[in-house]
Amino acid sequence: MTSTQLNAEVLRNMSIIAEDEALLKRVAKYLRKVVTEKQAKTTLMTEEELRTKIEQAERDYQQGKTYAMLPGESFKDFRDRIGR
Repeated sequence: MTSTQLNAEVLRNMSIIAEDEALLKRVAKYLRKVVTEKQAKTTLMTEEELRTKIEQAERDYQQGKTYAMLPGESFKDFRDRIGR
């Protein structure tokens, strides 16, 4: 089933229960749970990992370990040049 078909099915089912406040509350609660789970799964790193990377970058900067893009250089070329 395509996402368009799934969307249509969800909307069709929502229209059936649209006047039942209790059912709508249950659906809203479930959707919040699903969204929270999806957002948790899409996090690439924890807050602590991010803070550690920022601290390391600050130390590198203080030690003069910096990189600059050259005029006209693409981001991909820049990353390739610095080895990241």
